[in-house]
Amino acid sequence: MQGSTQIYLQVDFSQHEMRRFYVATEEEILSGKVTDIYFPRTLKILREKGLSRKHVVMDVHAYSFPKGYNWAVFAGLEEAVRLFEGKRGVDVYAMDEGTIFRLYEPVMSIRGPYEEFGVYESTLIGILRHYSSIATRAARCKKAAGDKMVVFFGIRVVHPAIAPMADRAAFIGGCDAVSGVLGAELMGEKPVGTMPHELTLMFEDVRDAWRAFDEVLPPNVPRIALCDTMYDERTEVWMAAKTLGERLFGIRLDTPKSRKGDIKQILREARWILDLEGLRRVKIVLSSGVNEKTILETRDIVDIYGIGTSIAFPPSIDLAFDIVEIEGRPKSKRGKLPGRKQVYRCMECGYRELRLEDEGAPGRCPKCGGEMEPLLKPVIKDGKLVRRLPSPREIREYVLRQLEQVTLTLE
Repeated sequence: MQGSTQIYLQVDFSQHEMRRFYVATEEEILSGKVTDIYFPRTLKILREKGLSRKHVVMDVHAYSFPKGYNWAVFAGLEEAVRLFEGKRGVDVYAMDEGTIFRLYEPVMSIRGPYEEFGVYESTLIGILRHYSSIATRAARCKKAAGDKMVVFFGIRVVHPAIAPMADRAAFIGGCDAVSGVLGAELMGEKPVGTMPHELTLMFEDVRDAWRAFDEVLPPNVPRIALCDTMYDERTEVWMAAKTLGERLFGIRLDTPKSRKGDIKQILREARWILDLEGLRRVKIVLSSGVNEKTILETRDIVDIYGIGTSIAFPPSIDLAFDIVEIEGRPKSKRGKLPGRKQVYRCMECGYRELRLEDEGAPGRCPKCGGEMEPLLKPVIKDGKLVRRLPSPREIREYVLRQLEQVTLTLE
C-alpha cells in the first residue's frame, strides 16, 4: 500500500461486529471507514493508475445559505483536524474556529497527496456541516437575545452519542450555558437547568414539588419553578410566588404549542403577578418552541431562554469539499472558483475580501482604513499540529465579539 495512510478499501458485510448502538468508534472514523463507498473505489482506481499521489488543493466552502441567512459560524475545527494528524505531506489551513464567514469563502484548505485525505470527504463535511449548522443557529438566537441569557436544552432531540458535540457546538455558537451533564463536563463548564414536569407530577400537589426542590437541592441551585403543569400558567405563577416567596429565583413556562395561545400575553400576565407580589427581581424563563422570531417578539419580558429543537435541528449550512488545484494548476468543477485562495478581514469594521493567494494582502481597508488580516492560517503542517486549539469558552467569546458587527435577518 502506497503512502502512510491505512485507508479502509473494502466493505465486508459478512462479519458484523455486534454492538449495542449504531455509532462509529474513533478508530473507524480515523481509518476512513465512515465514508461514502465511491471514495474508497476512487482511491483504488487512482492507485491502480498511478495517480493517487497527485498533489491537490481542496477547499471547504459554502455556495448557498439557508433562506434568511447572510452569514454563518465556522465550527468543528478541533475535531476536523484530528483526521489529518499524522498524514504525510498534508498541510491544513483554516479559519479560527468560531469565525463568522460568508458565501464563497473557503473556511478550510487541505493540501497534499490525494490518497492521504481524499477518502475523508464525507467525514470532514459531516463534522463541519453539523457543527457549523448548530453553532450558527445558536449565534442567531444569541444575537436576537442580546443581553438575555440563552441556555441550550437540546440534547434530548439528538442521538446520545453526539449529545456532547451538540452541547459544544451550541455553546461556542453563543449559548450562555448547556443543560447536558456530560457535554458541560467535557468543556469544563457547569450544566444549567430547572426542573422537569416529571418532578411536579410525582407529587400530589405542585407546591409540594417546589418545596421539595427547595429543601433538597443545595443553595447554589437557582429556585426556578416550572409553572405550567396542572393549572393555568398565571395561577401556577401566583402559587409559586406564595409558596417560595423571596427564595424564588425564577419561573419557567414550557407551555406546549397546542395550548400556547397568545404567549406574549401569558408572559405579560406572569410578569404582572410577580410584580404584584413584590417579586420584581424574579426571572421569567421561556422554553418550548423558541427560535429567533420568538426571542425578538418576547425579549422585553423574558429574562432567560431555554432552546432545544431549533438549535439542535437547524437549517443546514451547505458546506462542500472540492478540488481547486491539481499539481499546481488551478482546476475545479463548474460552478466553483478554482485556485488557492485567501480571505482577508478588516480588524476594525469587518469588511472582507476574497482573493487568490498569489495576489497577496489588499493593504488597508477601503472602507475605514483599518488593518486587513488573513483568515486562513496554518493548522497542520506535514501532518503535525502547529497551532494551539482554543477552549470552548475562548471560541464563544470570539463569536460574541463578531456578532456585534453583523445583522440578523429572518425569512
